[in-house]
Amino acid sequence: MVATADSLEVNDSALGSGAALAYAPAMTHAPDDSALMLRYQDGDVSAFETLYRRHKDPVYRYLLRLGGQPDAAEDVFQEVWGKIIKARESYRPTAKFTTFLYRVAHNCFIDHVRRNKRHAGAMELKPEHCGDPRESLELTTERQLARQRLATALQTLPEEQRDAFLLHEEGGLSVDQIATVTGCNRETAKSRLRYAVAKLRVAIDEPAEPS
Repeated sequence: MVATADSLEVNDSALGSGAALAYAPAMTHAPDDSALMLRYQDGDVSAFETLYRRHKDPVYRYLLRLGGQPDAAEDVFQEVWGKIIKARESYRPTAKFTTFLYRVAHNCFIDHVRRNKRHAGAMELKPEHCGDPRESLELTTERQLARQRLATALQTLPEEQRDAFLLHEEGGLSVDQIATVTGCNRETAKSRLRYAVAKLRVAIDEPAEPS
């Protein structure tokens, strides 16, 4: 059975959530990702749990939208977090944690593609979430169509442009970080992102007629 993106979810009670938090003082500063990874390196498992909850959804969406195959995305997702766990002993905060995380995700995806040549064929994406029951049927339908157009348009992009766009959109990475993750120079990363955005705008505003 293939594990899903939520299969590594931790029990909130282990972190002391629930009624007890009602009497806890408000946190004024959340530890950054690198600090959490260093705490995990020192044996603080709850630090990893926080990191995982913080990044699991965007990492999964990045992999899903990059390849278009839910089963493959779930497999690579598990591989990514397995590598993060294994890397805790050698981790050094020489760059932002998100750069490190998405470099791992990017490389895992590339390795998966090389191992599975048939992965290049896109499959239908599963809906990311159900419509809000408070929305009208017309608005819900419009949102679903917009998501479908975006999913279709993403799969028409060259892989390098799709990767750059999703690293920015899902991972929140800057142009410099995208360049580091994908192993290209800054101008190339900037160009890929610019072309991707321009092509997606055209595709979404003017969806192609069915053949």
